[in-house]
Amino acid sequence: MLEKEFRNEDPSGKIIAFMLLIVSLIGGGPFAVKLGLQGFPPLKMAFFRCILGLIAVGGLGLCLGMSMRLRFEEFRRLQLIAVLYTLHTITLNIGTQHTTAARSTIFFSLYPLFAVLFGHFWLPNDRLTVTKTFGILTAFGGVFVAIMPTLQGDSGTGDLIGDLIVILSAGFLGLRITLTKVFVQEIHPYRLLVWLLGLNIPCFYILGRIFEGEKPIEWTLASSTGLIYQGWVITGFCFLGLTWTLRTYKASKLVVFSFLMPLSGVLFSHLLLADKLTFDLLAGTGLVAIGIYLVNRQR
Repeated sequence: MLEKEFRNEDPSGKIIAFMLLIVSLIGGGPFAVKLGLQGFPPLKMAFFRCILGLIAVGGLGLCLGMSMRLRFEEFRRLQLIAVLYTLHTITLNIGTQHTTAARSTIFFSLYPLFAVLFGHFWLPNDRLTVTKTFGILTAFGGVFVAIMPTLQGDSGTGDLIGDLIVILSAGFLGLRITLTKVFVQEIHPYRLLVWLLGLNIPCFYILGRIFEGEKPIEWTLASSTGLIYQGWVITGFCFLGLTWTLRTYKASKLVVFSFLMPLSGVLFSHLLLADKLTFDLLAGTGLVAIGIYLVNRQR
């Protein structure tokens, strides 16, 4: 039954534009995490992020008259996605705490590689092809070229450990995206995200009490801004939008836009902080654009 109703369409121009907006906003996620960590321990920050996200998504669902009642057969699937969300959030927060925001953005942007790899084995009609593989590698190469100057600086052991933890977080997110694509066919995106956040709130609360019970919270302007951005922009708008699009469109053709995430961060720095657009950035952007075209071209 699931295979018969499985929707896996190519994204339209409007969906591509929508994904570019989401990716641009997600590009500020690691920086928002870094801001939040100035006042919040990692697990406690994840707890408040889920509360803010639940308020945003749940409130919108109620306004639209959505039923949030969870069927028994949906619960086991949702538990697995909730565990992956917990692991992804914890590793991202802890990893970002031990590295820079720029490096966290770079290595977190590897999650499309994991999503496409997992999708090759589990998603119908979304197999890797020579052209798609070459497009992904080209886009990844563009990211590498663009951030090469950043990686050439001295990096202590702490940064290396943080980088590896963030890469692990990218793997957890890639797997969660793939399983969400499979499970969301029968679970409405609003209900899925509401229950996903709801199940994680007590989890993060208990973990925070156990491992961060003595660590204080500082409600500064910077930490509060970072937390609000994570809870309402990333968890509320971006995750809901991504979950909705995954319900219909091919995961591999959506997640490839995430290779623009670190580049959008640099572009915003240029527009808002007058940072220079270097040759490395321009060359990397060109390679990413070519990679996106190759992945999304009709076969």
